[in-house]
Amino acid sequence: MKQLLLIFIGGGFGSLLRFLISRSLNDHFPNFYLGTFLVNGIGCLLIGFLLGLSMKTNILSQNQTLLLTTGFCGGFTTFSTFAMEGHYLLKDSNLLHFSFYTILSIAVGIIAVSLGLWTSKLL
Repeated sequence: MKQLLLIFIGGGFGSLLRFLISRSLNDHFPNFYLGTFLVNGIGCLLIGFLLGLSMKTNILSQNQTLLLTTGFCGGFTTFSTFAMEGHYLLKDSNLLHFSFYTILSIAVGIIAVSLGLWTSKLL
């Protein structure tokens, strides 16, 4: 039950921060959802780093890892909003922007996780 509460708390904080960032940045660039893009990239970097750190050392307990990764990063990042924004781009016939946003988001996400894991190994 404690682990469920930790995930719930972390997810709440992550979701709130994602909302604030997306709300403040998404309207600045037409046809590119900068807030969602940054949140997902930062979240991927953070989860890679935290999971790499927890595998390498005992700095984070299992409960802290759940709070920060499953909870915070899970609430902070968003596949559903990313998919919805892609739908909007397609609906508006912005195939070029859709392709750029989708490919860049996926590539940056995978690279960010890898960079986070690599960075954790340097400590």
